[in-house]
Amino acid sequence: MNKAKTVKSLLLLAAFSSTLLLQGCAAGESSDGKIHITMLQYKPEAVKAFEKIEERFNATHDDIHLDIESPNEAMTVLKTRLIREDYPDIVGIGGDINYSNFLDAELFADISDLDVINDIKPAYLQIDKDLEFIPQEGVYALPYAANAAGILYNKDMFEANGWEIPETWDEFLSLCDTIKATGTNPLYFGYKDTWTCLAPWNALAVGLAPADVCSRVNSGDTTFKAEYAEVAEKIKVLLDYAEPNPYAYSYNDACTAFARGESAMYPIGSYAVPQILSVNPDMNIDSFPFPANENEEDNVLNSGIDLQFSVMKESKNKEAAYEVLRFMFEDETVQIYLDDQGGIPCKEGEFTLPSFLNGMEQYIKDNRMSDYHDHHYPSEMSVDALIQTYLMDSSANSAEIFLDRFDNEWVRYNRDLIAKVKKYEEGQK
Repeated sequence: MNKAKTVKSLLLLAAFSSTLLLQGCAAGESSDGKIHITMLQYKPEAVKAFEKIEERFNATHDDIHLDIESPNEAMTVLKTRLIREDYPDIVGIGGDINYSNFLDAELFADISDLDVINDIKPAYLQIDKDLEFIPQEGVYALPYAANAAGILYNKDMFEANGWEIPETWDEFLSLCDTIKATGTNPLYFGYKDTWTCLAPWNALAVGLAPADVCSRVNSGDTTFKAEYAEVAEKIKVLLDYAEPNPYAYSYNDACTAFARGESAMYPIGSYAVPQILSVNPDMNIDSFPFPANENEEDNVLNSGIDLQFSVMKESKNKEAAYEVLRFMFEDETVQIYLDDQGGIPCKEGEFTLPSFLNGMEQYIKDNRMSDYHDHHYPSEMSVDALIQTYLMDSSANSAEIFLDRFDNEWVRYNRDLIAKVKKYEEGQK
């Protein structure tokens, strides 16, 4: 790989301290005669699961030793190591804009010859392909675990009142009206933390806008104003069923309120369940996909890749890295991770899912899933703040102002990418 190109690409990814000192261990055969493989993964909350996985791997392999690093601020650590050319063999990252940037910098190896790929659910492989700025031949990541976002609901409250799970937008609004009439908040948001605005936004967008909307905008085929108009309209309707002044309450406040029965439903991802259960361990939580459409068959589950593994192009021990990945995708290993972290396995097979995903299970089995739209948004654009500002704007033309700004800001923060896409498409012609 061209060193200057690598450094330039990585410096564009994020600003970070160049003085950060890290102890790196180059992979390779050591004095113990074993091949040492280093994996750097970005989920410090999963350190116990990875310690257990590491121990099981090393106990069953005489020729390979696996070292799994789970640092805080893993993306900063990884970018610093890459600048110093201190490459891990395998990285565990999310399926989001960071993956897109690393792939665009040509840092990942094509692993399309790895047999494990055949075991991955097609929907998640497609999500990774959609994250490519420019279409590429090959496979560059193995999706491992996913999460889902839609509506969490208080199952005991629903059963006590005889409320049925809505399957269409009209049924959802009717349910909200029914709940509101009892004096209970149908929904809780916690919009004080701007990122929470993205939860209902994403869950609506996957059902109402094309999955490849960002790529199509980059190609000049459409605009966000055209594709997001219904999303913008419906997310504002939800405010009629929210807690008073949702901008005064944080994510933690919303989790606590829902746990205490102050709302019947909470539009958020499955990642919020541990926080909710920390307040009320006995709460009976279930979930359902956001019924964004007038017809149930048009609804889509908002599900994204929470963890996936890529092999670094600079790894000197690709076959040993492959052996590690085969071990990672053994059913027993996958279940160790799921038991610790919850979530959805990206591998086909029979796994024990958390009970709070029961209402989404059929969508998962049917591969009726689409990625979080914000996984394609540049962080510098601060789309969450744009949405919050729009929701707080009560003017008659607020949607038009918001969507125009969305398009303008997109061009501002994606100018280089749009030019690259245009050049690629001209080359294809």
